[in-house]
Amino acid sequence: MRVALLAHLHHPIAEPFAGGMEMHTAMVADELVRRGHDVTLFAREGSRTLAHLEPIMGEDFVYGAVRHSHARDQLLDDAVRRALVRIDAGGFDVVFNNSLNPLPYHELDAWPMLTVLHTPPTLEKVNAVIEAPGWRPGRRHAFVAVSRHTARSWRSRLPSVSCIPNGVQLGRWRPLIGHDPGLAVWSARITPEKGLHLAIDAARKAGLRLEICGSVADPAYFAQHIEPRLGPGVIYRGHLNHHDLAASIARAAVFLATPLWAEPFGLAMVEAMACGTPVAALPNGACSEVVLPAGGVVSAKVSSGSLATAIRAARKLDRGRVHRHAQRFDAATMIDRYEDVLQRMAARPLVLADALHEAQPA
Repeated sequence: MRVALLAHLHHPIAEPFAGGMEMHTAMVADELVRRGHDVTLFAREGSRTLAHLEPIMGEDFVYGAVRHSHARDQLLDDAVRRALVRIDAGGFDVVFNNSLNPLPYHELDAWPMLTVLHTPPTLEKVNAVIEAPGWRPGRRHAFVAVSRHTARSWRSRLPSVSCIPNGVQLGRWRPLIGHDPGLAVWSARITPEKGLHLAIDAARKAGLRLEICGSVADPAYFAQHIEPRLGPGVIYRGHLNHHDLAASIARAAVFLATPLWAEPFGLAMVEAMACGTPVAALPNGACSEVVLPAGGVVSAKVSSGSLATAIRAARKLDRGRVHRHAQRFDAATMIDRYEDVLQRMAARPLVLADALHEAQPA
């Protein structure tokens, strides 16, 4: 198949990944290429995958540096339009929409397109499109969510949403012989909704040292809420490459997952469990779906005290069982299911009924 893979444009698709969406896009691109498909990645300059790169946004774009949201959205929309023009002229068999942009929902009606839903239905511009009177998805559009929780949240807005759970390359996240019983690790983009301040407070209440890994995506939040909490027993290690991050997680007694929003999936939790490191998580979004029953403990409430209780319980879990629990989230299985959907979509001809449907005004 010739696959047009449309990426989220806030960050390049390159290690060290800015977040889960960037890592997911890289996994999809690389694995589809390894399986013999011709993949073109429409993404930021500086992206590095096995796919052919069509850069549609310069490396000089910094998402948080554009102060006015309208100007920022205009830059992103212009970049996506450049991709859509190239897709329309490129002779692709199918589009894999891994962006958060609204334009593919109404400008790629005639194309077989698989959209992966990575967020709760909080994307205002996407919602404005799909909730508009008369809007219908293209006949050859399909929507899958990364968890059952996220799929349920979208079904009131989209006619059909299935679930293909996220996965990680399990071989890249392996247990170590021995671990530090007094160490906890937290890893994510450092933004308010990721709840790092609560993780620090909970680790201290549980009597553990904490290592923090991740990019500072919100400098004001970091300066106001995180820097004052750093000190004895709490260190910021920076934005680590894969090798160093895996080693840090694998030697910890527990991994802390503290989303303060409806977490759509939580790839970092699976990475930790694949290392044999149990997870102590807040009860938000898909955390319970991913962690339970054997990968960790979910706190009863969203509070540092409740999370500290979960930390103490998670440390007692059998690390071999935690590792085995993670095996259900294998990236190869995820790609198998994507590939099956893409091949069926690409093989379906545009019949007369589809053409009439797509010719009707929205």
